[in-house]
Amino acid sequence: MTSKFSLLNEDSGARLGQIKLKRGIIDTPTFMPVGTAATVKALTVDQINQTNSQIILCNTYHLYLRPGTERIERLGGLHKFMNFNKPILTDSGGFQVMSLSKNTKINEDGAIFNSHIDGKKIFISPEISIDIQKKLNSDILMVFDECPEYTKDKDRIRDSMNLSIRWANRSKKEFGLNSEKMLFGIVQGGVFNDLRKECLSELLDINFDGYSLGGLAVGESQDEMFETVEEITPFMDKNKPRYLMGTGTPGDLIGAVKRGIDMFDCVLPTRTARNGLAFTWNGKINLRNSKYTNDDSPLDTNVNCPASNLYSRNYLNHLLNCNEILASTLITWHNIAFYQDLMLKIRESIKNGKFNEFYKQYFNLLNY
Repeated sequence: MTSKFSLLNEDSGARLGQIKLKRGIIDTPTFMPVGTAATVKALTVDQINQTNSQIILCNTYHLYLRPGTERIERLGGLHKFMNFNKPILTDSGGFQVMSLSKNTKINEDGAIFNSHIDGKKIFISPEISIDIQKKLNSDILMVFDECPEYTKDKDRIRDSMNLSIRWANRSKKEFGLNSEKMLFGIVQGGVFNDLRKECLSELLDINFDGYSLGGLAVGESQDEMFETVEEITPFMDKNKPRYLMGTGTPGDLIGAVKRGIDMFDCVLPTRTARNGLAFTWNGKINLRNSKYTNDDSPLDTNVNCPASNLYSRNYLNHLLNCNEILASTLITWHNIAFYQDLMLKIRESIKNGKFNEFYKQYFNLLNY
């Protein structure tokens, strides 16, 4: 089967589409729960499936360090390893090299860094990153890039961007030809729109299966992020998926969809769940708050999920105060279900030509 993207409808800047992969169809705009170490924290695969998630993201950097690619490759890849039969996207490891590693040294060949686990010196190049992802047997692979920290130093961003372009060329060569998988390029350039356009132009010449915006959600304001997205999307290939990496809040998603983005991932709904924060159609709820000891209502009856409907806020508050593992499971389950419900309603509004009405109704309410 040849992987491909189909643009089905456009409305008020938002795009409705489908990505067809060997392991399933992904309706876009889509949200990918993050399964850092081949698990979406606190959830079973059955629970992930019940949230109507169509694709998840796994982390190349983490899996390379632990358990190592050999153990996963022995089973034929991540799908068999974690018992997940839907599409998986793997990031390239570039962001984790920046955010987690110590004493990182970047040169033309690749990145040399110390493992955040045991301090062991590790080297990853574009070729090694793509080889790892091939062994993980993911469905969508990402080029290896340098993801610099947020800075207004344009020369620093330009040098990093040019290196990422050269690495993107090497990633494409290592990927080769595979009609069953997709390789995405990553547009860098910080908050400098001229650099973003320059980078995109180079990546379009290399010709990738999709294009992602990297180097955002790293410290810039939401307005800066939206401005960058709004400036660059008109120049992106209309007939290929657009992916905003590492974003974000429900408001971020709604705002970025309005500006033409198709794909998202973020640890926010899982990480905040473990701290007692739930996202609902009436706004966010901190379930650690003592006022919920007297609230026997379900978390959110508007979300079709057992965790949303069958457990009271009173009970979830109790679980959190007792540090019970079940609290993480139930709130994570609900949060992912809420995010998928949000994406479903976004898709329905685009299909029906009512996205602008949806945006006006929910952007401010869900933008925290």
